[in-house]
Amino acid sequence: MSKKVEIYSTTRCPYCVMAKDYFDSKGVEYTDYNVESDMEKAREMVERTGGEQGVPMIFIDDVLVRGFDRSKIDSLLERGSMKKAA
Repeated sequence: MSKKVEIYSTTRCPYCVMAKDYFDSKGVEYTDYNVESDMEKAREMVERTGGEQGVPMIFIDDVLVRGFDRSKIDSLLERGSMKKAA
C-alpha cells in the first residue's frame, strides 16, 4: 500500500530539494506544494503544522516530519509496508 506524501516547499530551500531528490531516488510519489507562489497552500501549511512556517514540512499519511529528517522519513515509509504471511 503506497503512502500519501505531501511536501510544502520553496524553490530556494536546499533541504526541500534534498527531500524531493530523496523521494525521487526511492521511487516515492509525492505532491509538492510551493508555498512561495501559492499563498493558499502557505496558509494551509501553517494551519496543519500548528503555526510553523519553515520548510520543508513533509506529511506522510498525515504524520508531520519537520525538515529533511531521513531516518524519520524512512521509518514512516516502512511502517505498515511489511505484510503478514498468511
